[in-house]
Amino acid sequence: MSLALPLDARPTDPALEGIIKLAVLAVGGQGGGVLTNWIESVARSEGYHCQATSVAGVAQRTGATIYYVEMAPGDVAAPVFSLAPSAGDVDITIAAEMMEAGRAIMRGFVTPDRTTLIASTHRMLAVSEKTVPGDGMASSEEVKAAAEVAAQKLILADMDGAAVKVGSVISASLFGALAGSGALPFERAAFEEAIRASGKGVEASLRAFAAGYELAQKGETAQPQQPASETKALAAPAGSQKSRDAWMGLEARIADLPEPARDMARAGLRKVVDFQDIAYGGEYLDRLEKLVRFDSHDREFELSREAAKYIANAMAYDDVIRVADLKTRAQRFDRIESEMRLADGKLLQLTDYLHPRAEEIVGLLPEKTGRKLENDPAWMKRIDRWFNRGRRIRTDSLRGFAMLYFLGGLRGWRRKTLRHRMEQDHLNAWLERVSECLPDRYDFAVEILRCRRLVKGYSDTHARGLSKFDKVLAGARLVEGREDGPKWVERLREAALKDEKGTELDGALKTIESFV
Repeated sequence: MSLALPLDARPTDPALEGIIKLAVLAVGGQGGGVLTNWIESVARSEGYHCQATSVAGVAQRTGATIYYVEMAPGDVAAPVFSLAPSAGDVDITIAAEMMEAGRAIMRGFVTPDRTTLIASTHRMLAVSEKTVPGDGMASSEEVKAAAEVAAQKLILADMDGAAVKVGSVISASLFGALAGSGALPFERAAFEEAIRASGKGVEASLRAFAAGYELAQKGETAQPQQPASETKALAAPAGSQKSRDAWMGLEARIADLPEPARDMARAGLRKVVDFQDIAYGGEYLDRLEKLVRFDSHDREFELSREAAKYIANAMAYDDVIRVADLKTRAQRFDRIESEMRLADGKLLQLTDYLHPRAEEIVGLLPEKTGRKLENDPAWMKRIDRWFNRGRRIRTDSLRGFAMLYFLGGLRGWRRKTLRHRMEQDHLNAWLERVSECLPDRYDFAVEILRCRRLVKGYSDTHARGLSKFDKVLAGARLVEGREDGPKWVERLREAALKDEKGTELDGALKTIESFV
């Protein structure tokens, strides 16, 4: 017969009481190995026996790895350490990303009777989150709520942001948070000495260490609210006096719009002018004003705000010219260099992958010629064979950059192309559909406007989005006479955003067909 004793009544080996068990969960590139080395170094410098192991993973993001450290006081003779953490038997858990904190809780590495959980609140999206056409981001609030219940002591803060602000990386700020938590019996100076002993990026790491230490001690302080400021006029684009005068005229038209729609209209105007030219900005406001006249204060100008946003998105579509333009802008290279944290004297090799389909090539041709080729299967097959293969272009080289720069400079040609005519026809048909609903079916018109969210991206991504958009609008025809029609359009749109293949959307359409 066996007898089960309560956990607190079971006999324990006194020699085990001084052993500290620590798990670090990090994503590839976050410096989990460096953090583990620092922890191991500080423990040994304080006279502790220490062992560190790691179990690499490749299933999430760039590989989520579990690092495990066990340490015991020096007076423990010949300790035998475990190679991996066990559920319910971890004293300190460090998660370098919010979902990794959730994974630690699910694995049982966080328990309310003993575990100090230190986690960064920032996000690095998993592949499953990135592949959702809509917003596939998992809820950090759910993880936070679980952590508050699961941990004995909880330290949550944006450790990545704190490190980046001082020119370092998250491993150093997490190390500082570990020191500030008081979970290890070592003085702050010992932690800092471990960083100095590593000999690499010492000053920056110490700054991030100090930031993490302060966050652990005092927590994140609320950012002071910025006083509301008056909306400033958009800076006029560079160009001739005639262009600047035309721009001022567009600004004056925005000032005549309802106040709740002005900010979005300004952003939309900037986007379409950046995409093409000031005349194109005038076309944007022409389309917007036609819908604004149906709006009212009683409706809080919801129609106007949505129209300002989605008309701009539709007019600034991604074609070959736009993609090449964006890839050769100075801001892009500055952003990449910042993200890669390039030090002085280091070189960056940048390779862009392009995979144009026959449709993209034909879309660059004049409308009449493009239509003729598009309707000729033999020519489309031939063009697809010539161009539809992956190309790697070194945009850090003169040849590769010049090629894309030339394509990006063809915006003056864009209005003559088949692709532009197709986009304009589709845009006009969509807005005509919205206008049909006004003024009597206001809510229905708003939902039709929001459906433009489905159309995004370039090449295959754009084609899939366009197909879903057309399906949703076809489904909307079936419910336009119903009182709950706007809700059904919203459900169709959200279903279309849930998966890439459109399985959810097809199911929603079948549901509508069953009762119509």
